Amino acid sequence: MGKRRGGRELLRGLSKRQKKHLREFGEEHPFHDKLLLLLLLHLCFPFQSEDSDKSSAESDSETEVEQVSVYHKLLATLKTSPESESEEEEDESESEEAEESEAEMDSEGSQETGEADGGEEDKNDVPEEEEGTTDTAEQTLGGEQEDGADTSCDPRHGVTEEFTDVKHESEFSLETNFMEEESGDCNTDTRDGNPFKQHMDKELEEKEIEKMSTLSKTSSQSQWPRLGRVTFSSTLEKHKTLKADKEVDVKQLYLHKPLESTWPKVNKQFLSSVNKPSDSSFSPLQRELFSVMNTYRDLFYPERNALTNGEEIRHAYCLHALNHVLKANAQVLSNNAKRRDQKPGTGTDDYRDQGLTRPKVLMIVPFRECALRIVHIFISLLEVNDKKKIDVSNKKRFKGEFGSDPEEKPPNLKRPEDYEAVFAGNIDDHFRIGVAILQKSMRLYAPFYSSDIIIASPLGIRTVIGAEGEKKRDFDFLSSIEILIIDQADIYLMQNWEHVLHLMKHINLLPLDSHGVDFSRVRMLNLNNWSKYYRQTLLFSALQDPQINSVFNKHCFNYSGQVAVRNVPLTGSISHVVVQLPHVFRRLEAESVTAVIDARFQFFISKVLPEYRDAIMSHTLIYVPSYFDYVRLRNYFKKEDLNFTHICEYTKKAAVCRARRFFLKGEKQFLLFTERFHFYKRYTIKGIRNLIFYELPTYSHFYSEICNMMKATDNGVDATWTCTVLYSKYDAQKLAAVVGIDRTAQMLQSKKNVHLFVTGEN
Repeated sequence: MGKRRGGRELLRGLSKRQKKHLREFGEEHPFHDKLLLLLLLHLCFPFQSEDSDKSSAESDSETEVEQVSVYHKLLATLKTSPESESEEEEDESESEEAEESEAEMDSEGSQETGEADGGEEDKNDVPEEEEGTTDTAEQTLGGEQEDGADTSCDPRHGVTEEFTDVKHESEFSLETNFMEEESGDCNTDTRDGNPFKQHMDKELEEKEIEKMSTLSKTSSQSQWPRLGRVTFSSTLEKHKTLKADKEVDVKQLYLHKPLESTWPKVNKQFLSSVNKPSDSSFSPLQRELFSVMNTYRDLFYPERNALTNGEEIRHAYCLHALNHVLKANAQVLSNNAKRRDQKPGTGTDDYRDQGLTRPKVLMIVPFRECALRIVHIFISLLEVNDKKKIDVSNKKRFKGEFGSDPEEKPPNLKRPEDYEAVFAGNIDDHFRIGVAILQKSMRLYAPFYSSDIIIASPLGIRTVIGAEGEKKRDFDFLSSIEILIIDQADIYLMQNWEHVLHLMKHINLLPLDSHGVDFSRVRMLNLNNWSKYYRQTLLFSALQDPQINSVFNKHCFNYSGQVAVRNVPLTGSISHVVVQLPHVFRRLEAESVTAVIDARFQFFISKVLPEYRDAIMSHTLIYVPSYFDYVRLRNYFKKEDLNFTHICEYTKKAAVCRARRFFLKGEKQFLLFTERFHFYKRYTIKGIRNLIFYELPTYSHFYSEICNMMKATDNGVDATWTCTVLYSKYDAQKLAAVVGIDRTAQMLQSKKNVHLFVTGEN
């Protein structure tokens, strides 16, 4: 409390413009720095240069006093205009009013959680430009900076120039290092049945490439004990059914030597006493997931849950990624020693062991906290015991930039458990970092072209790739990616899905520059531009969504095939609604997926909205998942001069407080409410009596959360509560997640409206 009061005392002495600049940039505006202003004035008036030349021998303190005496009259003329003063007073009073209103309406606390919250309520209710878009690929990848030179900015403000470790370049170079004799890893990758060698050494023929490009995939289904219904699709392997391994022995997984001993210790927290002695290193879920990963097939698992199995999955794919990198690097280092010892004039085609660029694994995660946990898992897997610690370059810097301060989080912030799990730690979503691993050492902040693993957010990688027409852009480092891991894909639907699509369009393309590669060591699959047919994609999400399914089906070309978990929900989130509420599901017809957007809008304004125009149907909340639909509805409501207010993810906090207060008191009949705002804030909206889902929510549990907000209304009458849901035949997955698979089948077959009544006991 003392720190907060001290901060408020400092803010009271600032004007409106100073406060605004402090919020946006984290520092006071240079205009208010008198010493800096003196320097600017000195540059603007060159007639002072003679005096400065004559007094070059004088001390700095004397010069400063002289400058102040020369310009004090000019400084005295810099005053704030009366108009700006009145604006400051008005803004300050509005902010105080918003804070008071927030304290009254949101008893559980609604402090900022770090998301972008700028924009105007009425005039500029549009997304702000993504932070850090001025970042260039040259600044990121061409880092020729001295080690220890701190050129990175505060993560909250976007990265304008990043630190890269150049000091340890030679130590982690694959070209100049050799396999250590005492490591005993030279023969690790030569064992028969090694999945790494089987996958990477297979030579595809032109006919097979043509088949994968033209023919459709054949699918087969099987039931696994833990994953459930598993679908295997492939063009080259037909009519093959995958079976789950009942037991897994670590020694049979062909793990790189140090991982065989470290994995059981690192993964011990997820194991229970139920596990058999022969299967003591994997949980049931990890065993089945890793058995698929280790065959180098693509994998889509849409049941990732941050509360239950999120960390289990993270450990499993970290083991697979690190195992792949260690094997690949060991092969290169071993061949380096063989080339060094071979006689002159001997052929070199036997040593094709690398791609056109060094990065092998790309890991896409939503927040810095995720990257922090991944690196910690890597370190734990590489440390054989407490006595043999691995050397990690720039570890302290990494913890400072990717870690979080527990005191930053307000103590009275109460949110659902899943919210706390997703938004734990540092939730900055603009970052990227290269990781190089060589035998017993790890290098953080490695330049991309010297990295084995790249960990980045969609926004972080997007600003490096750039857009067509930009002079400074780079995506050559994506040319030889062998494993692509996209974790928590559902969160990117709430951020910007276009960044993911942009990445998929630029991965595994032929590089525009050679980047110093030795072409005699490059695999033929890379030279033939067949990298995408060897790339393994691991996709993890909390839900099944058409956009996520599209990426897996249209951008994954692995010749080994694709494995997708396709379980269907039996009950649905409607069973978690605790208030007695009639649910009316109204079906709309559309000719195609693209036509459903306009069809939904016309159906809403012509058939649904007229029923709610009456003053009796007050306190109506309209839940809108798409921001574009929200803007369209907002503009229509303004045109029709309806009594409404609106809240979206870009609405200022003060405007949010006003909208919630107006809606609670009934001063506004309608409240337009976006899904992304609910995702990032999870505020409880009080005063809801009528609820309209303009479209089914992306997250099924949001349906029950929004419905249960009605119980927060003290003076509400249960009999007057209503809930209307709009859906089409293209919403089958979302509908099944809400009402269950059986009801979904009935609703899609019938074209009539469906009325459901939930008693709170379902």
